Amino acid sequence: MSAVLKVENLRVEYPGADTRQPVVAVNGLNLAVDSGEVFGFLGPNGAGKTTTLKVLLGFLRPIQGAAWIFGVDVRQPIARQRIGYLPERTDYYPFLTAEELLRFYAELFRIPKDVVEPRIARVLRLVELESARKRLIKTYSKGMQQRIGLAQALINEPDLLILDEPTSGLDPLGRMKVREIIQRLRGEGKTVFFSSHELGEVETVCDRVAILHQGQVRVAGRVPDLERQYHGNLERIFLQVVGYQSPISAPLRQDPQTSDAKGGAL
Repeated sequence: MSAVLKVENLRVEYPGADTRQPVVAVNGLNLAVDSGEVFGFLGPNGAGKTTTLKVLLGFLRPIQGAAWIFGVDVRQPIARQRIGYLPERTDYYPFLTAEELLRFYAELFRIPKDVVEPRIARVLRLVELESARKRLIKTYSKGMQQRIGLAQALINEPDLLILDEPTSGLDPLGRMKVREIIQRLRGEGKTVFFSSHELGEVETVCDRVAILHQGQVRVAGRVPDLERQYHGNLERIFLQVVGYQSPISAPLRQDPQTSDAKGGAL
């Protein structure tokens, strides 16, 4: 399979608040996401996940390294034409209805007028908001707002979806609906790259994951393979990577035959 998204030796720094020393947000990051897979990008707060997404979306420029989407440098606007993006906070215009919001985004993408209405109907059906298409977004629940966010990310029929914490703040039903949507997108051959703290969701929907800590990928691979390698579930692997060890739990054991795979190339 070809890599839809690729990052090589990425380094991003921010100015330090109280010192002349910069804050390193991403440090030598290497990453590759294959076509048609669902890839989970994990890590604690401050690990560098959102910074990496900003680089991929062209919002931020690294001081070192490079990133490509569909083989095009992310610094080129054309690289983002085939992307759909869902930010962590879906603060859309509250006095628009769902269909009005989607028409607005369709216009931004210059989607032909004869295509717009069938496209809106399709994405609303996918996110299960057909019955609420004429309701004001301000009347939507958190879960519904997240789903209309997914709808806008899909309005241009992207080949790559980049989702920042798509299930953040949702109740179990809301998380289930978002999970089902991601699984449907995988069935359509879409590539989905998303950051998340919801490890249970990640285990359910992802083909592969990478765990980021202090700006570096520390563990990467298929979830079943990682669980066999580290003799524990994804939550325990995550906690070990970030340096937390519960006093009431046994330490994780890594298979010595595969120990050199830790932090290896994706």
